[in-house]
Amino acid sequence: MKILILDTYYPAFLDDFYHRYPTISDEKYEDQLQALLNQQFGTADFYSKNLRLLGHEAKDIIYNAESLQNKWAQEHNIHFKYNITEIIPILYRYLQKRWPERILLDQIKNYQPDILYIQNVSVLSSGFLYRIKPSLKMLVGQIASPFDSKIDLSVYDLLISAAPNFVQHFRQRGYASERLKIGFESTILSQLKKNRITWNTIFIGGFTGPHLKTTRLLEKVAVEVPIDFWGYDAYNLDHDSPIRQRFHGPVWGVEMYSVLHNSKIAINRHVDEAENYAGNMRIYEVTGTGTLLITDMKDNLGELFKIGEEIETYSSPEELIAKIKFYSHNESARQKIAHAGQQRTLKDHNYYQRMKELIQILKRYTP
Repeated sequence: MKILILDTYYPAFLDDFYHRYPTISDEKYEDQLQALLNQQFGTADFYSKNLRLLGHEAKDIIYNAESLQNKWAQEHNIHFKYNITEIIPILYRYLQKRWPERILLDQIKNYQPDILYIQNVSVLSSGFLYRIKPSLKMLVGQIASPFDSKIDLSVYDLLISAAPNFVQHFRQRGYASERLKIGFESTILSQLKKNRITWNTIFIGGFTGPHLKTTRLLEKVAVEVPIDFWGYDAYNLDHDSPIRQRFHGPVWGVEMYSVLHNSKIAINRHVDEAENYAGNMRIYEVTGTGTLLITDMKDNLGELFKIGEEIETYSSPEELIAKIKFYSHNESARQKIAHAGQQRTLKDHNYYQRMKELIQILKRYTP
């Protein structure tokens, strides 16, 4: 199979990356792309790399990396034309907004994939997708986080999700949908080192929007036990929030994995849209780096890990506080579960295994 993977990165991460490396935008497209992928943000090249190991052709496009995409257009002699549209500002702004789709259209023509695998279904217009669909054997969308219900999903041949309730919802609406769990890329471990400074209990994530409810839980816990925080949207926290007292700012990619690797305990929580199902990225990132995971209790957690042996759970702020205190003072017990959790993730939840599962799914739906 020939698969083109379309991804988007958090704008805050992209801004940080290009601020840190101000000359990177002058580099060739392939060099710039590889530099971004090497940051290990999100799923990075975890899909494409393992698909290639399995004998398939696969490439990545970071759709909202403007400098990167413009470099591709420049190298392929594609230019945004101004002409008469400059005189009509509204039309000009509309065409300028569609410029990224124009670049992507040429990338698809250039690569000629069998499958376009879109990691963010919110980013492309349905009109554009209907336009390119005849050139593809399959158009696949992946969704496992809150999305706009107004998005036209009928254009997709298949919807993939890590969330069982999402799969059920899509099928009820008449869409073909399959579950593919998230995973951990074990090659990241070779980039991590133990630092002189280690953290006891940490949390990494967002604090507003869909995370607001669980932010209140974290604030309650942080009053009772010391927790170090990293993440985004902390500026919206109350002025006297205990999270602010030990907040270290945003952390991405390899640096995020390093924080996890150098921590004893990491707290996880799911957004409300997950309902009573577990499966976000953090449970694999934490266990994969060898840190004790304490996550919110969900019905399907036992399918992923042995509770009390490979991970720990909580169902209330009080239970979370009690378990943080217990494992903070019982290092051998903490190490035992953390090690078992890491071994389980490296064995069963790696991206090589996930891509084997994905290929089996795609084969069932490919014409």
